Amino acid sequence: MMFWTPELAQTLEDAPWPATKEELVDYASRVGCPQQILDNLLELEDTDELIEGMEDLWPEYEDIINEEYFYNDDEEEQYF
Repeated sequence: MMFWTPELAQTLEDAPWPATKEELVDYASRVGCPQQILDNLLELEDTDELIEGMEDLWPEYEDIINEEYFYNDDEEEQYF
C-alpha cells in the first residue's frame, strides 16, 4: 500500500512531469529519493500513460500543501 507524507511528496516536485512510471522510478533513483518513494512508484500499474503530477499519485497532496503553506505564513507572522 502506498504511503505518502508531504515531505516524501515534495522530493518529487522537481521530477520531469508529466512522466511515465518508468521515468519517475528512474528520476527517484538518480536523485536519491527515500526508499519509500521508490516503493510507492513501483506499486503503480505498469502503463505508458503519463502521470501529470503529484496530485495524480496522491489526490490529497494539493490540499495538504495549500494548508501547510497558509499555516506556515501564519506561523511566520507571529514572530514579527
